[in-house]
Amino acid sequence: MMKEYRTIHEVSGPLMVVHQVEGVTYDELAEIELHDGSTRRCKVLEVNGDTAVVQLFESSAGINLRDSKIRFLGHPLELAVSGDMLGRVFNGMGQPIDGGPAILPEAHKDINGLPMNPAARDYPNEFIQTGVSTIDGLNTLVRGQKLPIFSGSGLPHAQLAAQIARQAKVLGGETNFAVVFAAIGITFEEAEYFVNEFKRTGAIDRTVLFTNLANDPAVERIATPRMALTAAEYLAFEKGMHVLVILTDITNYAEALREVSAARKEVPGRRGYPGYLYTDLATMYERAGRKLGYEGSITMIPILTMPEDDKTHPIPDLTGYITEGQIILSRDLYRKGILPPVDVLPSLSRLKDKGIGVGKTREDHASTMNQLFAAYASGKEAKELMTILGEAALSPTDLLYAKFADEFEKRYVSQGFEENRSIEETLNLGWELLSILPKSELKRIKQDMIDKYWPVKES
Repeated sequence: MMKEYRTIHEVSGPLMVVHQVEGVTYDELAEIELHDGSTRRCKVLEVNGDTAVVQLFESSAGINLRDSKIRFLGHPLELAVSGDMLGRVFNGMGQPIDGGPAILPEAHKDINGLPMNPAARDYPNEFIQTGVSTIDGLNTLVRGQKLPIFSGSGLPHAQLAAQIARQAKVLGGETNFAVVFAAIGITFEEAEYFVNEFKRTGAIDRTVLFTNLANDPAVERIATPRMALTAAEYLAFEKGMHVLVILTDITNYAEALREVSAARKEVPGRRGYPGYLYTDLATMYERAGRKLGYEGSITMIPILTMPEDDKTHPIPDLTGYITEGQIILSRDLYRKGILPPVDVLPSLSRLKDKGIGVGKTREDHASTMNQLFAAYASGKEAKELMTILGEAALSPTDLLYAKFADEFEKRYVSQGFEENRSIEETLNLGWELLSILPKSELKRIKQDMIDKYWPVKES
């Protein structure tokens, strides 16, 4: 029989203080029973001697200290997992909200997971095709990688996230691919967009969707990405699936962390975020990866909106330290109507060279990627010179580079949110654009590759 306490001493916003408790542990789940018999869930934030501070997952309205009782459940927050999760929509606490039946669990997993032993990690080296040229061709995503998307408010990261979730696949292993999508602190309208988008395209059948809305409690927002990662770990390491985890928006998660930290009166760090923000983000991001001896893997794309488009803000800054690169969206490209507005030059995938080449993509991938980067950078410089000095000041080669930059943005970067390009189409398009330049300018590609892949112009 579980022990019940009637020693709730104080309620302050979402926090409650309970006295005279025994055997209670940090992060343990608890239930409060109100005088009308209804229950609300909460978790232990702090234990000091026989005093526990608990935080409610719901509102504290209507709680009467004298008539309410609390019982501690002896385990942390858990998610009921099963292979039947695919195709279902859950709220941020892991309860189905799609009108379907309850999940018959094969197991209950602690949502905090266990850190992966570094010695048991396998190196990410297999290409994942997202169908988006700027990612596949230039900032390649590799199975087991963490590759965040840095966006700004008002930019179409939701559409890009839905496109990647819909199109991504491991070449040659498509059947066993799943997507776990966690929407954190978003509006009802956005949540409906994701559900309808996945249903419209049939992608819902291989997707597990967790949605935490902006009006849900902050403490639930902290649990949502961990729920998603627990589902992903189960599908990857117990069901042998290749799982792509998309978390949007990490900024809302960090804001919730700051809110809870302020409620606990902790000493704030940079911009008011708790000093442990780095560690906290790492406990989530580091759950991605591949394990030796396991078929499955977790690849992660966290999406975050940079406050005031500032890359040095603590959230993108710390995320960049933990993850292997970043895809950056540009407001200037968005204004020009280029979709998805991926800013190629500051974007980076630190593992791109591990997932490309013979047997993975194509032999010419690495050299054409370097050449496209170099040519686009030269083209942007030429366009800046043209703005300052006028067209007459540019050499014929500079003018070709400027033309290349325009065509590259129009045709390579811009592809809309419906087009799904294979890696061959992306590489061939790269060659087509490079043929704007004279062959003598292709200093990063070996001659035998140029002879083999240079497009023949029809006369």
